[in-house]
Amino acid sequence: MRGMPIAAGQTLPEATFTVMTEDGPATRTTAEIFGGRRVVLFAVPGAFTPTCQNQHLPGYLRHYDEIRAKGIDAIACVAVNDVFVLDAWARSTGAAGRIEFLADGNADFARAIGLENDSRRFNMGIRSRRYSMIVNDRTVEELKVDEPGQFEVSGAEVALCQL
Repeated sequence: MRGMPIAAGQTLPEATFTVMTEDGPATRTTAEIFGGRRVVLFAVPGAFTPTCQNQHLPGYLRHYDEIRAKGIDAIACVAVNDVFVLDAWARSTGAAGRIEFLADGNADFARAIGLENDSRRFNMGIRSRRYSMIVNDRTVEELKVDEPGQFEVSGAEVALCQL
């Protein structure tokens, strides 16, 4: 893990994500996803995992319209999963076409922002910490990071209060 995690006022580092498109998997850079847009980004340790599936993602779906009405161009979810798992998760939850799913399959983005989590003791490898971030044209406006194993500050309700 790098020294300190990214903080409000800092610019997101350049990274590459995989996203699912109508033509199949495609790569998108930090600049393409966040450049010129205001985005609520939330990170989950893993698609289909209990808290992510039952609480984290559903909150962003439930508050989708309210968040977008506050001047947010997009809501995005990043996870250290492959693009096929994230696509299946998006489809199975009704989030496809509403929330943008960013596959950080090798945890490169999580490491670059200092928010990776070593989950090898659970046979899950290196994952992302659970967090929410408001990003305006690649600059972090707000960042809320949950402690490992917790879900207290990264939910949609907290993000909505920050807007």
